[in-house]
Amino acid sequence: MTSTDNQEHNEKKEGRNLPTGKAIVLPILLADRGLDYLIELVKQIRPSSPKNINDAETRFRALLYQVEEDVSSLITLRSAIRSQFIQSEVLPALVESGLISSRGFVQELGRKLKHKILPELQEKTDFLYVIRRVFYKPTDYIWVEGIDIALWKRFFRLLRVQVNLNNQQLIDQLRNALRILSYRVATLGLEKEVAKRFGTNKDAIAPFLEQNQLISRYLNEPYTSEQDMQMLLYNFQEQLHNCRQSIIWLREQRVYQGTSLAQTFLMVRIQQMLDRMLIISDVLDRDNQFDEERFIYYFITIVTNENKKTSLREFLSDNLGLLAYQIAEHKGRRGEKYITTNPEEFRLLFRSAVGGGFIVSFVAVIKNLLGKLVLPPFWMGFLYSTNYAAGFVAMDRTNTTLATKQPAFTASAVANSLDSKKHKGQPDLKNLAITIGNISRSQIASFAGNLLVVFPLTYLLVWLMEYSLGYRIVNGEQALKLLGDQHPYHSFALLYACFTGVFLFLSGIISGYVENHIIYGQLTERLRNHPVLSHTMSPIKLNRLVEFFNKYSGPLTGSIALGFFLGMSSIVGKIFGIPFDIRHITISAGNAAIGYFGLEQPVHWSYLLIVFLGVLGIGFLNFFVSFSLAFFVAMKSRGLRMRDYPELFSTIWRYFRKYPVDFLLPPHQPRKAADI
Repeated sequence: MTSTDNQEHNEKKEGRNLPTGKAIVLPILLADRGLDYLIELVKQIRPSSPKNINDAETRFRALLYQVEEDVSSLITLRSAIRSQFIQSEVLPALVESGLISSRGFVQELGRKLKHKILPELQEKTDFLYVIRRVFYKPTDYIWVEGIDIALWKRFFRLLRVQVNLNNQQLIDQLRNALRILSYRVATLGLEKEVAKRFGTNKDAIAPFLEQNQLISRYLNEPYTSEQDMQMLLYNFQEQLHNCRQSIIWLREQRVYQGTSLAQTFLMVRIQQMLDRMLIISDVLDRDNQFDEERFIYYFITIVTNENKKTSLREFLSDNLGLLAYQIAEHKGRRGEKYITTNPEEFRLLFRSAVGGGFIVSFVAVIKNLLGKLVLPPFWMGFLYSTNYAAGFVAMDRTNTTLATKQPAFTASAVANSLDSKKHKGQPDLKNLAITIGNISRSQIASFAGNLLVVFPLTYLLVWLMEYSLGYRIVNGEQALKLLGDQHPYHSFALLYACFTGVFLFLSGIISGYVENHIIYGQLTERLRNHPVLSHTMSPIKLNRLVEFFNKYSGPLTGSIALGFFLGMSSIVGKIFGIPFDIRHITISAGNAAIGYFGLEQPVHWSYLLIVFLGVLGIGFLNFFVSFSLAFFVAMKSRGLRMRDYPELFSTIWRYFRKYPVDFLLPPHQPRKAADI
């Protein structure tokens, strides 16, 4: 007895031992009521909760057991399903279901939005109409794809589902679907956004044309023998696989060429159509080796696609994922410089953070001086934003570090090491745990470098201002308010810290997007060949300009964006009368120093301690929110899920218990996976 037979034997035994409450009562099949029969049947399989897969499998096993034991039930079920195939048009299911139909991202998004408000009308002869009626709940796909594939195999084998090649109407629909998809793939493969990126690699674009020629011959030319037809069929199947390899190659070039939303959209469409053509060709090849798993996955895909047909979330997730991948890729590469592995790198990062704290001290003082001006809200916000942006740009130009800008980049570096597209097999979780330890102490070094300078230097600056100019920025009630604004539960400081974390994340996204656009748009080469610049500037100066543009455009754009996010937030909150502001750990530390200097009467030490802890809490939330959002996007863009790596946290915990100091200070020798 084979392993498959053993499995089916065990499943039958499980079916016999089912509790009576799970029994399936098959409806009666009346003439011309095959659809109603299937609707009632699926109702009995459908679990009480779509996520209760065990319940769905138990009900499904009960159905399988019943139709195996009762021949009349099996015949009835086959008749109901066959009646829907005979009466329905399957061509739309082959060329439309799950395939993006519009030419552009915006048009497809608008179409889905329109049909979400007012669903499109479907003909009753459309096979997709049958699918939507039978699996009418929008959550049905959850339990359908959750059921063990072995049970689906058993179900379809029981029904003896196979394509009757003597049914000319069905074969004609399959051939027409293949013809339509072939022309679409050839056209999309020649689109500028795709063909141009292949460059001189003509072998990558050839399969898109070759598959269409072979399919046209297969569908139109008479055959001298069955063997010639099969050979032609196998040849165009090979070309379809070559097309897939071309798409994979194009995706791998994103690191060097960048990507765009239009290119991403086209690649998704081509990939969908190639998968569908392989399914159709598998049915038509007449080799009696039907790919069961591919058919089952197609069936599940149809149910999923019809349930999610108007899902804007799913559409945006699928198409923006590849673009986010490229943005995260640039962030990941920048994040590597914020990860220390030895004492020397740790000291360099700490010194860099000290320099960042020096700049932030002046930013904090200038911000409070600007607050003394009487200006309309917009111009006040503009000055705040310019001050912040100037400080952040100065850090970029001096290679100093702002601790809270690290998480958006280091999170992508962590996800990078989990990326199954780059590393064959399972990721090395021990090395990943070591990377987490490296990031932990690097982040602590940055926070320490910033804070050890910001508070004392800001205090010194306001003291010098009073000593030399006789001017104190704040005093009395103003000083108490400045301290109170950092208090963790007497103000909205912790909520505002979360808002700041979001802005830190967004500034990283903007920085990565700009770097991607520079690569994809070949902007550096276009600058070098600019008709005006190339004739008015010397080659040396032009090269310096191009290199500056290439190196600093992303970071500077991100810094300016962050400055305006932070500077305009309080103004937006005042305009709309809502609790909306920012709290940034280094700015808050500077404000606390200014407020403490301006006190006219002593404040209890416990209050000052709570304010200090509030500043640390602000820093933690800045880090946590920014890191979490960046890590989620990086994981999502790579198609990774944390639940696929349940042992990751236990590995990190084991490393922490064995070497707790590594999370604070670097070891003399870098750790290796064998050390954990």
